[in-house]
Amino acid sequence: MAHAYTPGLKVTDRMLITKRRVLPLKGEVVVKVGDKVEPDTVVARTHLPGNVEPVNVANILGVPPEDVPDCMVKKAGEAVEEGEVIAKTKSFFGLFTSTCKAKISGSIENVSSITGQVLLRGAPMPVEVKAYLRGEVTEIFPEEGVEVKTWGSFVQGIFGIGGETFGEVKMVSPDNKTVLTDKEIDESCRGKVVVGGSLVTAGAIKKAIAVGARGVVVGGFDDQDLRDFLGHDLGVAITGSEELGVTLVVTEGFGEMMMAERTFDLLKSKEGQLACINGATQIRAGVIRPEVVILLEGDISQLEMAEAAENPGLTVGSTVRVIRQPYFGRLGNVSDLPSPLQELESESHARVLEVEFENGEKAIIPRANVEMLEE
Repeated sequence: MAHAYTPGLKVTDRMLITKRRVLPLKGEVVVKVGDKVEPDTVVARTHLPGNVEPVNVANILGVPPEDVPDCMVKKAGEAVEEGEVIAKTKSFFGLFTSTCKAKISGSIENVSSITGQVLLRGAPMPVEVKAYLRGEVTEIFPEEGVEVKTWGSFVQGIFGIGGETFGEVKMVSPDNKTVLTDKEIDESCRGKVVVGGSLVTAGAIKKAIAVGARGVVVGGFDDQDLRDFLGHDLGVAITGSEELGVTLVVTEGFGEMMMAERTFDLLKSKEGQLACINGATQIRAGVIRPEVVILLEGDISQLEMAEAAENPGLTVGSTVRVIRQPYFGRLGNVSDLPSPLQELESESHARVLEVEFENGEKAIIPRANVEMLEE
């Protein structure tokens, strides 16, 4: 029954990574299968319809709604510029003229003789989807997007903010226990993905933005600092759309929590290499984890290597992190996987496992209360 467990956080030195890069609506794919791409390579583009701006022409001109179509200088479907006259009327034998001007540039969407309103549609907004990874295009989805594959080291985090970005890995903390403050951030961090230890302060995040760092990867972040930094409570919505100037990936949780030693050592061994990171997080149904992808050289056609790298499931010896009290945040290794269901304190029955922590202490924990750190 071990394979019935869904793996949690991945921390692995080498795996075949696959990303689907898809447009929000149909458009044009500008690459082909086999093309080599960089993180900032545009792979597909389209145009989103512009915003709608209603204009109450009847009120502005002082005419009944049914007279608006006859007052229009511009007709439905015609292009207009901001400030251009779209309707006018004359009164007092033509001596005085009332005009109505466009509030935005775009086109006339609709003219209503019922409401007296004219709908202006703003200019289409261009949208581009980039490869995000350095890799190879392996599949095309006509008019929608592509699939990109690459070999890389992969680290999943607990929580993140900010969208996709990339830069070289730069270690600024001597070990996984050190708090990352603004003193460790300087001009040498410009364009880099900065890796800290147990906690990053709000001052360090602000300094990272000021010097132009691309991302910060760290063990923990204080929830009060997060609230002050964002200016509002985060709520339960998906993150990743924030435009803060830097992407943050938290690997362990909230508070001063030292980064897992294996994660820190992996990132340290990749210093100077290109990393692609994404802070997008969703903890409800359809879980999305923030991630760090450190790109490696490799032939994506070596499928047997990909199969060998796949996670074998939860087994004795697997490293896990406890995600519920009373052992929340502690790391250990699975020492036993009893098959029968066991009764819990709540009198419900569930599958459990035995975890041995680093200090030798053992505990029986429901399997749903841990997540596996993949090797």
